[in-house]
Amino acid sequence: MLEESHWPARKGAFAELLTIGDLLKRQAEIRGPSIALEELSARGEIGRIWTYSELYADAGRLAKALAARHAKGARIAVFANNIPEWLLLEYASAMAGLTLVTVNPAFQPRELKFVLEQSRSEAIYYVEEFRGNPLAKIVDEVCGEIAAIQRRILLTDHAALFAGADHGRFPEVLPSDICQIQYTSGTTGFPKGALLHHWGLLKNGHDALARGGVDPGDSFVHHMPLFHTTGCAILALGGLARGATMLLAPLFDADMLVRVIERERPSFMLGVPTMIVALIEAAQKGGRDVSSIKRIMSGGSMVPPELVRKAQAVFGSVIQIIYGQTEASPVITQTRHDDSFEDLCGTIGVPLDDVEVSIRDVATNRTAPIGVQGEICARGYLIMDGYNDNPEATAIAVDKDGWLHTGDLGRMDERGFLKITGRVKEMIIRGGENLFPAEIENALLEHEAILEIAVVGVPDEKWGEQVACFMRAKGDARPAPADLKAFLRARLAAQKTPAYWIWVDAWPLTGSGKIQKFKLTEAFVRGEVEALKG
Repeated sequence: MLEESHWPARKGAFAELLTIGDLLKRQAEIRGPSIALEELSARGEIGRIWTYSELYADAGRLAKALAARHAKGARIAVFANNIPEWLLLEYASAMAGLTLVTVNPAFQPRELKFVLEQSRSEAIYYVEEFRGNPLAKIVDEVCGEIAAIQRRILLTDHAALFAGADHGRFPEVLPSDICQIQYTSGTTGFPKGALLHHWGLLKNGHDALARGGVDPGDSFVHHMPLFHTTGCAILALGGLARGATMLLAPLFDADMLVRVIERERPSFMLGVPTMIVALIEAAQKGGRDVSSIKRIMSGGSMVPPELVRKAQAVFGSVIQIIYGQTEASPVITQTRHDDSFEDLCGTIGVPLDDVEVSIRDVATNRTAPIGVQGEICARGYLIMDGYNDNPEATAIAVDKDGWLHTGDLGRMDERGFLKITGRVKEMIIRGGENLFPAEIENALLEHEAILEIAVVGVPDEKWGEQVACFMRAKGDARPAPADLKAFLRARLAAQKTPAYWIWVDAWPLTGSGKIQKFKLTEAFVRGEVEALKG
């Protein structure tokens, strides 16, 4: 029983320091003929298949090709949806001592340009298009303006992808080497690139899936986006470390996935709550047998008790919550399958092995007493090395004692279970995806009709939160939601588009003249504003 809100790191079983290449080689030796990866088509059909031996061989061949093209430590970007070549590039770039810069395939030109320039990428690996977004066209438009981009390689062009494989040589790679830069937006509106290392990503994925009940030989459907740590770390690296079989889906399609689950009988799945709701509805509507699923993990927002009950009824499994952030590789805490119903629904669990967590007073940075609200902070192997080329932001996020300040407010009980109670930051979590008001505000302020703007999160039954945009007009013109949506969609990814548009004549202000955003949210909830949907 804890005496203060501090969970000391508890030593776990997975402790040997390894690189991603080390692990892939070891699994090929141990589990050589076992199936490591199966490709799913958009209709759910099985395509290409790799055993662990074949996966290691192909990743190794691509690693040599990459090593022939790029010096150790070079940054290369990947701009694609979930295809096997994405995974091969992830494993191969790590083996070649490179740093993979992951890019959301929903990004528009200005977003891609920022990431490529800020990361100092020298190449981009991409697909032609995804869900109507013309990625190849965007790459041509953006990269023509960036002299540092030396190569643009289509992932599906294997002749170009594997060119030079006979000439490359593996460099020495250490578990502490940076292998990925993952971008996470901040309250300033400018995305920050978290520098993540081999061991942090590898161990974190292993330990999360171990607590999630994934054992060697199990299979799981992977539909989470690979550009995010959930997809490329928890599942892609955790699945590899656990010796499981991955069924890689190119996108999330609930109807397709429940057909695959019924046919292939996987035992595990991970999804944000909105995905689980959609899967439950699809299984019930189609009369699908999804009872092979023994464990479910979810995160991004709290899981309501009713959803836990529905999951138990349809899948026969409880939902285990994971909590974390990109800067922590990403999982900090997680519930266990045999936790009480109250803990499964009302907490974010206890820390993973070898992870130290404390609740710290926001003003003094001292450890809070049991049950007292403070900022959730974490320390250990999982913490990023910092933000790329951004020492100021790094110093704010990770203090001198090595504590990562998550920006989330919470309480810890005497058992070490945590509850989230709010956010220090203004981040909006919509359907498990982190959205940041300042980024949306900066883009919309370019509109000629908008004088001032404030973007806030408002409660939503389906998505957890939705984006609401409050605006003051420059003149008499007040563009319709459809026009504002089109303006923003040309600049930012679709999921960042507000669901509600509210014109105001004045703001609730602090004494220093800052907009009190919480009052805007409260007014929306009380129905005191005229919100236009769009």
